[in-house]
Amino acid sequence: MSATVADTTDIVREILMGAESFGEALRHLRHQAGMSIRYLAQLAVCGKSYVSDLENGRRIPSLAIATALDRALGADGKLLHHMQDVAGLARRPEEAAPLDRAREDDNDVRRREFVGLTGAALFNAVLGPPAEATDIAHPLDDLTAVLVDNSAPADGFVDLASLATAVAAAKQGYQACRYSQVIAELPMLLRRLRIACSVLEGDDRLRAHALSAEAYHVCASVLLKQDDRGPAWLAADRSVRASEASENPLMIGSSARIITHALIDGGHHRTAADTARGAALRMSVDLADASPADLSVYGSLLLRGAVAAAQSGNRHTVAELLDEAAEAGSVLGHDSNHMWTAFGPNNVLCHRVNIAVRLGDAGTAIDYARQVDLDLLPINERKAALLIDVARAFLMRGQHSRALHLLRTAGSLAPEEISGRTAPLRLARDILATAPTTLRSEARAYAESLGVRS
Repeated sequence: MSATVADTTDIVREILMGAESFGEALRHLRHQAGMSIRYLAQLAVCGKSYVSDLENGRRIPSLAIATALDRALGADGKLLHHMQDVAGLARRPEEAAPLDRAREDDNDVRRREFVGLTGAALFNAVLGPPAEATDIAHPLDDLTAVLVDNSAPADGFVDLASLATAVAAAKQGYQACRYSQVIAELPMLLRRLRIACSVLEGDDRLRAHALSAEAYHVCASVLLKQDDRGPAWLAADRSVRASEASENPLMIGSSARIITHALIDGGHHRTAADTARGAALRMSVDLADASPADLSVYGSLLLRGAVAAAQSGNRHTVAELLDEAAEAGSVLGHDSNHMWTAFGPNNVLCHRVNIAVRLGDAGTAIDYARQVDLDLLPINERKAALLIDVARAFLMRGQHSRALHLLRTAGSLAPEEISGRTAPLRLARDILATAPTTLRSEARAYAESLGVRS
């Protein structure tokens, strides 16, 4: 983002004077600030589709959302005041200001100008002049551009230690649900890793490929969070290729997890289950003297396979894979974050909760959730995911108050795991749609804070 619009007060005033709707004002102010719709939605803690609906005139915002957008844009109350004027929320039509009446006069003039026009002249008059082109970069566009860049990387100085630190920071940012930050930082990191894989030799090159596998893994993960499936598939494939180039069996097993995730997200559940199970089987050959990292990757692959099997309704395979993962967790003996897996006994329980919800077993999901020690889960992403799953289970049982409380708790713990993501926003909408009268206003207030329409 280049700057907030508050830095250009005169431009803000000019934009608002010329805008005939709240949506038009919002769109021009966002362009002036150099923000994408997604980024503005994240700042205002609402859904990106909500912002798009506002800009296209499909809805009028609540006062809370308008205030949040004004604050996010740094408009110093001017956008909020404009909404009250244009949307008629502050005064009745007969109290219109001179500016409003001037706009009505202008509209009358425009209508008269169309009279008598025919053919191409009428067509061009209706269409109006070409829209002014805007060239505002979207963070996901930058990331996608790096993924599709197959040009030869430039030479440059490579510091493997700093690259390892940067990859670890990206992993930590993802697991802390700081998705917008990770998206912004990944393009440069991936470019630096491409250079490293090109110019280094021997063991250093193998290490660079291993780091690339991890970076592409987190890239695919964050793209899947954004429902950007095409680039996510590409990143997952790059992770696997980099892991193979690293000649590191542990890294190869780890990258199989993200391919499985991408397959699940694309609806290829049987292939996903077979992929995860096959990768786990290859790892199991060397598990006689397994390290904590080996056990963690192995167990995580089994959990991915169990989720895939649940999606296809194969309960027998689900039970088998979950039990095998539980055994690996028992051998490991604790919840940790080896190879960025967050694997351990509690993580196995979290997956049992998730799978029970997928299979429609709300009571079973809640029973498993009661066995989880939330404080022992090592990352916020896993904690928030568990809270969302349990909220869904309570909603399935008609316990709306508990469902809403858990969803709000997840949002407080990891805001970006809720705002702008399809599944949690759908859950908020479902809670509102079925909430009893006593909870309706609270559910509506929270849903509107996310940009969810009733």
